[in-house]
Amino acid sequence: MSTPFVWLASQSPRRRELLAQIGVRHELLLPDADEDAEALEAERPGESPEQYVQRVTRAKLDAALARWRRRGLPAAPVLCADTTVAFGRTVLGKPADAGDARAMLQRLSGHTHRVLTAVALAWPDRDPPAVHEALSVSHVRWRVLEAAEIEAYAASGEPMGKAGAYAIQSGAARWTEHIEGSYSGIMGLPLFEVDRLLRAAGRG
Repeated sequence: MSTPFVWLASQSPRRRELLAQIGVRHELLLPDADEDAEALEAERPGESPEQYVQRVTRAKLDAALARWRRRGLPAAPVLCADTTVAFGRTVLGKPADAGDARAMLQRLSGHTHRVLTAVALAWPDRDPPAVHEALSVSHVRWRVLEAAEIEAYAASGEPMGKAGAYAIQSGAARWTEHIEGSYSGIMGLPLFEVDRLLRAAGRG
């Protein structure tokens, strides 16, 4: 079975660009005004970063499937993803402000951290929807950052809305000594895993 597009339940322009890169046409399936999408990303005590990112992604998928049913939309696979940065067992989410961003960048300076992106996909009109899931884990090593670099990057506004307070495709790329894993996964949507899930779901 094939489908002309997928529903992308994400506001990230980077995920849209990545889907377009592999020729996957998509339509947005964004939250209604009364949905508290940020609440889905709240951490729970004792969760590992892997457990956290997979739980949040599945919660986003469940919310998106309910949204699809409410709106009476055409049948097509619904795709969700969530990305987090982990330093050991600590989840570094989106910074609250520039000060929070500076603290995250200082923590990552000179060390290796993990970037975890979970993806989940389901056909909403199947009963029950068959859910296909995958987890991409990449390791990123940074050189030691100078205080002025951290200050300038935090002040630029680039860290806001980004897990770990940075985007790999931004100026932070010059700090990156080594990557082991998926560059697209670090950006927010691991394309190898997405392609595999689409094929498993019947698109490929």
